[in-house]
Amino acid sequence: MIELSRVVQELRGELTKAMQAAEGEPLRFGVGPVELEVTMVITREEAAGGKVRFWVLEAGADAKETDERTHRVTLTLTPEFEGGPMRVGGAAEEGED
Repeated sequence: MIELSRVVQELRGELTKAMQAAEGEPLRFGVGPVELEVTMVITREEAAGGKVRFWVLEAGADAKETDERTHRVTLTLTPEFEGGPMRVGGAAEEGED
């Protein structure tokens, strides 16, 4: 399992790479709302001052006894760059379609 904040951080990194690859390209694409659907487990520490944490199940993760405690969540994120809409583009790198 990985933390939800890490998933969003990785998504931000990938969008940033796409934006940087678009620099100087004549054809660019605006990025609209991004829907991210994840299966999550929510945990809470019992100790005083315990935290609630949101964990995302990784692909292929075994969720056998956690069926009742897993939640499917869809987040809609709208990327912005310096207060405006984000644009990406550019040629595919080797190995990409």
